[in-house]
Amino acid sequence: MKTPSQTLLDELEAKNLEFEHASPLQILTWVFERFGDDVAMACSFEDLALLHMVHQLQPSTEIVFLDTGGHFDETLEFVSRIEREWQLNLTRTRATSEADSWPCGTERCCELRKVQPLSRAVSGRSAWITSVKRVDAPTRASMKTVHWDEKFELVKVNPLATWSDDDVAYYLASHKLAEHPLWAEGYASIGCAAVTAKPADPSDRRSGRWAGADKEECGLHEG
Repeated sequence: MKTPSQTLLDELEAKNLEFEHASPLQILTWVFERFGDDVAMACSFEDLALLHMVHQLQPSTEIVFLDTGGHFDETLEFVSRIEREWQLNLTRTRATSEADSWPCGTERCCELRKVQPLSRAVSGRSAWITSVKRVDAPTRASMKTVHWDEKFELVKVNPLATWSDDDVAYYLASHKLAEHPLWAEGYASIGCAAVTAKPADPSDRRSGRWAGADKEECGLHEG
């Protein structure tokens, strides 16, 4: 297991406090100044707000899309469209054959289709960027903006941690960014097709996630 130095841990804790009132662009600027090209971003392409910021600041950044084999066709088409139009440095991960025995929604599905592929994709990197927000779920309410990720053994950066859904919506509208095609059909939080439904509670955009499954997280942002 990779152990971070106390100096790095102290730096991250200081930055976490500093970034509590910083903009995502300020946080990202520090990330690229601190770690250069040794950074990857995991992107689900549910919305393009953070991807747009990353692309503006460092267009060569590796963007990792976890292709679980269970995405909506609309999601895959959207990913290909943005990859082409923005000329992204995109990596699509694939699960190993072990996942064949664990269909979408079963106990080890996310471990084999998301956690393990992402671990391989960011192995050796200094930092990875995510678009998770504290408002996404109770399990994310105390999410830091930057910290050491013990699971993947690198620095984890959450520039949107303090943002609301309205903040994201405003950014998308003000920059005239494309929307995921399923939003127009009433979906609000989009994952794999087998466990994604339209929100059961209109006030909770993630209430349609993990439909039929007794879980709130896939394992990427736990621990």
